[in-house]
Order: sequence, then structure tokens, then C-alpha cells
Amino acid sequence: MTPWKAPVAGASNAWRTVTDFALAWLDCEFGGLDYRIHDITEVAVIVTDQKLVELGEAHWKVKARPERIGAEGARISGYSEEAWANALPVRQVLTELADLLPAGKTVVPAGQNVRMDVLFLERGFENCGIPYPFDYHVIDLASLFYAWTLVAGETATALSLRQAAVTAGLIEKQVPHRAMADTRLTLETFRHYIGRLTARPPAADPPARLFEIDPKDRRSGESDK
Repeated sequence: MTPWKAPVAGASNAWRTVTDFALAWLDCEFGGLDYRIHDITEVAVIVTDQKLVELGEAHWKVKARPERIGAEGARISGYSEEAWANALPVRQVLTELADLLPAGKTVVPAGQNVRMDVLFLERGFENCGIPYPFDYHVIDLASLFYAWTLVAGETATALSLRQAAVTAGLIEKQVPHRAMADTRLTLETFRHYIGRLTARPPAADPPARLFEIDPKDRRSGESDK
């Protein structure tokens, strides 16, 4: 069986300017870590423009199949049948999520280890027959935090949201995994480190290129991946 691949929502938008981008800061909770056998139990999103100005937010508890929720996943996310009594079907949640995104924009998923969220969301959109609404690029807090440790001369002892937020002084200790709280913490931690990256003037003698591309080998319309 050929593995399913999510449609590339941003492929036709490859040449849009940066002002046509928006960011969807996402955090999902799951019944476990394997998207093939576990369900999404919670979704939170904060939508911003490319300057991190907030455009909207939403949060959903998702009606999941009991057999696809592991004991450890339930413990970490706080899932219980009572707390999820009014949860919405996944099709409704994904439809409302897609409708929340700004029309005419290339929407890039952003978050902490957001590739995990993307794996579950890609499968969910595909299973529900709903067009995948996000671009194929992602923006991840862990990469920014690691880059900051290099600039600041610090040692990255972990790449977790908790480590990045504790180092930033935004929290003091471990906090429970909850979708909207984690989404908000991720965005605020990202803002913290962006504000502490120092721009430097261009070098007088830029480093030599590692390689040169022969113009004859350059394919027209090739996007930067």
C-alpha cells in the first residue's frame, strides 16, 4: 500500500510575497504518539500574521474513539470521558479549524515540535475528505531556541517547550499539557527569543560560496525547499 501524502496546499503559492503568509500556532493532544493507531483528543490554534500580530484563536475538545486513547496519553493530556462529554466530532473540528484560517493567505503551521501535530492533522483531514489547508513548510520553536543557545553561548540541555520557557523565565517548573495553554506558551516563548536575537551588519567580506550553480542548470519555476 502506498503511504498517503497530504496535498501541498501552498504549492501554487510558491511565489507569493511574505506579506501573504500567516502562521497557525498549533498544539494538539493525542491518545498516544502514533498517528496510525491513536486519535486527536484536543486542538488549539492561535492565528497570527507574519509579524506575530494575533488574528484569532480557537480551542476544541475532539470526540475520540476510546480504543484509540492510551492510558499514558490520557494521563498526560488530562483526558477523561466526563471532561470530554461535550467534545465535537473530528470532522466538525477540522472544518471549523480550516474556516478560521485567513482566506487568500499561505498558512504555515507553527509550534513546538509541530511536525507531530502536522502528522495527526494530515491524517485527520485525509480521513475526513477535507482539503488540507496548510503550507508544507513549518516553523518550530525548538529550532529557534537552539539557535538562541548558540548565539548566547548557552548549552541546550533539552529542546522541549518547558526547557525553552523555563530558560526564558516565563515559567518556573513543569506545567500540565493542555492544548491552548501550550499554544499560548509556545507563542510567548517564541516572541521572547525573537526579541533577543541581535541583528548584525553584513560582513565586509562575505564568505565564499560553497558551490556555484551553473545558470544552464537552473530550472525555471523551481521553488526553494
